[in-house]
This record gives sequence, structure tokens and C-alpha cells, in this order.
Amino acid sequence: MIRKKPVANSKKVAVTFEMPAEAASTSLCLVGDFNSWDPNATSMKRLKGGGWSATLRLDAGNYRFRYLADGAKWENDPAADAYEPSGMGSENCVVVVG
Repeated sequence: MIRKKPVANSKKVAVTFEMPAEAASTSLCLVGDFNSWDPNATSMKRLKGGGWSATLRLDAGNYRFRYLADGAKWENDPAADAYEPSGMGSENCVVVVG
């Protein structure tokens, strides 16, 4: 699930990315244009129900992203706004902000 909420007194939007518990067993990282595709930049938090969540404040634009599960397996978000070829034989998710 992806939720978007304007940030008060700002041009930014709070974008919350959520994935179910089964997406990863020990760690899930959000990786994309917004963090230079750094797999260590945005670790997702484990929620009480077992799912995963991370919230970023983003400017308007289109951002490509994926999830890195347990440091080894790439996952896509079924709730992404769009998908586009990654150039590496798979697809990237796209979230449209603004």
C-alpha cells in the first residue's frame, strides 16, 4: 500500500510505503531514485502486526523504486502507480507524487 498526504506549510508530500509481513523475514529496505538506489539508506520498520513501513517526505515528481528483502531479493509493490522496465531484465515500481 502507498499512502500520500500533503505536509502542512510545505510543498512536500509524506509518502508512506507499506508491505505485508511475508515480504521479508528479517529486513526490508526501500530503494529508489529518492535515495540514489542506496540499499542501506532507508530501512523499513517492522510494525506490530508484522508488516513493514517507511515514510518519506518527497517533492512533486515521479520516483522509481523497489524493495530489497533480507539483503538479497528484489520485490515490487503491487500498489505502485505504474511500472517501467529497469533495463536489467525486470521492472521498477513508480510512485507519482503531487
